[in-house]
Amino acid sequence: MLFYTTHDSGVLKMVLQGELDEHTAVELRKQADAAIDEFASSNRAVLDLGGVSFMDSTGIGFLIGRYKKCKRYGIPLYISKINSQADKILSMSGVYTLIPKIN
Repeated sequence: MLFYTTHDSGVLKMVLQGELDEHTAVELRKQADAAIDEFASSNRAVLDLGGVSFMDSTGIGFLIGRYKKCKRYGIPLYISKINSQADKILSMSGVYTLIPKIN
């Protein structure tokens, strides 16, 4: 899993590329949480999932955990560039009721 961030005009963008599963989630949580802590004054945060090739239920837990962390800072979190397979899973799981998707 590749993870990197950008921060521009108050927007924290977290880009994920690769597989989001139980093997990658622990390190990814640490990296994402560190980025959220570092840019806690952001106006919003965006998880760019365009490069995620696979996501299991651990991925849903990762998303909800980052939503809760951002919420503690008062930062709205969004999901962008999600592939159609993961989009169906997130729609059925109700994740979009917490974390809206944007283009």
